[in-house]
Amino acid sequence: MKKRKRWDHELIYSLIEPASKVLDLGCGSGDLLARLINEKHATGQAVERNPDRVAEAIRNGVSVYQKDLDQGLPEFKEHSFDYAILEMTLQQLQRPLDTLEEMLRISRFSIVTFPNFNYHAVLNRLLQTGRMPVTPALPYRWHNTPNVHLFTLYDFLDWTETRGVKIAAGYAAASGTGYKPLELPADGTSAEELVFLITSGS
Repeated sequence: MKKRKRWDHELIYSLIEPASKVLDLGCGSGDLLARLINEKHATGQAVERNPDRVAEAIRNGVSVYQKDLDQGLPEFKEHSFDYAILEMTLQQLQRPLDTLEEMLRISRFSIVTFPNFNYHAVLNRLLQTGRMPVTPALPYRWHNTPNVHLFTLYDFLDWTETRGVKIAAGYAAASGTGYKPLELPADGTSAEELVFLITSGS
């Protein structure tokens, strides 16, 4: 499978202040956290479930340990990080809201990225073919997808409103065009991927 260009890495990098304490959840190979450590002098910790990715992250100089995020994060104290990052993983969790709550507890700011299942190209392809769409942001077939919770931009916004979460910034992108500030209601269907900077405000 061709590796997808991570447009969100540049945006996330720009959102994080120098010398911050950063927790990268589902860090993958640790490329982003390694860059933050090397270029922004961040203090970094990562969590990753896949043992092969854990090994890659260690080779990239990242402090990481292997754990399933659905097991919770009780080992991290309240407000022990400036930023917690969760990239393109929320829809793959069995208990996504529990992980969001943990991020809000652990960090001053949380950065969450996810695909928008209401993206017009996804909906059109589903209607035209009668089959689950395969796109750059959703590159899996129905039988091997890790995505267990399908949700949209508005589903996420409903949660932030119900929970009283403050949105410090929101960004949208589609078809590899790069990010732009979120625009509603247009991005309800025109956004393929989304990035939110949120905080509990407490």
